[in-house]
Amino acid sequence: MNNTTQPSAATVLDRAAARALDRAAARALDRAATEEFGIPSIILMENAAIAVAREAFDMRHGGEDGVLIVCGRGNNGGDGWAVTRHLANAGTPVTVAAVGDPRDGTDAAVNRAICDRMGIPVVSLGAIATTDQCVVVDAVFGTGLDRSVSGPAADAIEAINASGRSVLAVDVPSGLDADLGEPLGVAVVATRTVTFVGLKPGLLTPAGRAHAGEVVIASIGAPATLTERFGTPLSAVATAPFLRPPA
Repeated sequence: MNNTTQPSAATVLDRAAARALDRAAARALDRAATEEFGIPSIILMENAAIAVAREAFDMRHGGEDGVLIVCGRGNNGGDGWAVTRHLANAGTPVTVAAVGDPRDGTDAAVNRAICDRMGIPVVSLGAIATTDQCVVVDAVFGTGLDRSVSGPAADAIEAINASGRSVLAVDVPSGLDADLGEPLGVAVVATRTVTFVGLKPGLLTPAGRAHAGEVVIASIGAPATLTERFGTPLSAVATAPFLRPPA
């Protein structure tokens, strides 16, 4: 019998070998995965969503309560819509609060349409703060955010923070500058953050740590050579106390 444990999409990378990916590097890695290796971007989104769904399921502690996913309009929101599908298929009660509609023709729009066809309930942003779901998934903004948050997105972030629920952030807490680690007006305070491929520099600052909670590094299926090419070695991560130890 082969007792070798196979790594999952949410496997935590060896902290001694972990690398940092700033905003530009993360974007370049995604582009190279698609253009050089022919990996469709929606496959990268799917792998990211599987990793987040596993963490959300873990945070429920096997309970009967459900999960509320708060989705933005971009790729981070697309991750959230895909997470919704995986949780629903696993029998988890799920609802979605949408900050806005994804642009037509995007991967996010594809995943939104699937959830609509599945009949996933969508609630207003006003329902976030008083949700009775035990976990809130923050999929409003990702690493691309470089401006102050305002309007409905800011309202959603404030409501997430006011909910009093365990919060799982997708890649970075929404509203946190992924490079500088400072809130861009208002930022989600997460219980746990699933960040993709490598640590974002902003998660290492005092403010970043306070907003990110426990940090899990997850694979999205991009070739490891791309992480080596675009990532910056970060030997200090070997002793970072907020990272979950490797399994």
